[in-house]
Amino acid sequence: MQIVYHIGANCTDQDRLLKSALKNAETFAALGVKVPGPGKYRSLIRETIQSLDGKPPAADTREILLDAILDDDHCNRLVMSHSQFMCVHRRVFEHSIFYELAEQKLRGLENLFPDDEIEIFLGIRDPATFIPEIFGDSPVDSFTDFMRGIDPLELRWSDLVARIRTFLPRASLTVWCNEDTPLIWAQLIRELAGVDSLTKITGGFDLLSAIMSAEGMHAFVTYLKANPPQTEQQKWRIIAAFLEKYALEEEVEDEIDIPGWTQETLSQLTANYDEDIYRIEHMER
Repeated sequence: MQIVYHIGANCTDQDRLLKSALKNAETFAALGVKVPGPGKYRSLIRETIQSLDGKPPAADTREILLDAILDDDHCNRLVMSHSQFMCVHRRVFEHSIFYELAEQKLRGLENLFPDDEIEIFLGIRDPATFIPEIFGDSPVDSFTDFMRGIDPLELRWSDLVARIRTFLPRASLTVWCNEDTPLIWAQLIRELAGVDSLTKITGGFDLLSAIMSAEGMHAFVTYLKANPPQTEQQKWRIIAAFLEKYALEEEVEDEIDIPGWTQETLSQLTANYDEDIYRIEHMER
């Protein structure tokens, strides 16, 4: 069986990807793909890993979990999503390491299904907006305490990606930029489910409708009907053009309020992120 974990990261899509996938649960189930509701597995998976405390699971753990998650149904691919699979917000910089808990948590997820194919899906985000939002959503009052001595300018997603590839060598890893999700939303839904690009889905524009005005969405849909894109790249260009004109400012612009951060800080963080993306793109598959 293929076991798919969408592990966030924290403060990326706010469960929107899961919600869009759930809209297609019946369609996907007919293709052998199950997308259970999060109540079926989030607490169960967390509590099972915690109870094992790093020890190997019993031989029947996999079947017990699948029976509980799938209600005795069968499938070829199981999709589970939780932006806090690696850790809660306040622990992202635990022990002065970016996602220090990733190895422990992801090994735990893998060990629950030792003989299955494991796929990891990870959305990453510009630290210029990621750090302020995750700090703002955490219960920690002091930014200095939250960062645990890590210099934001030194943060690199590529380090996390490299570590995941090292401690989960048998797992496949799909990484994308959260900033690109309005363009690739339908593609993400299909890839998460493991279906081909021609499979009809519902909710392919869910994210777009959340960040674009009603007027813009109407104009966009009308344009697509009159001018169907011939390629994904062509569709991305169309989406980008309509977003430039009709995006809701309050949905696409982030308020940054970190002590000591200047426009120069934000620009440098984003420049570092662009370089980091290039590094990830050129890692060995």
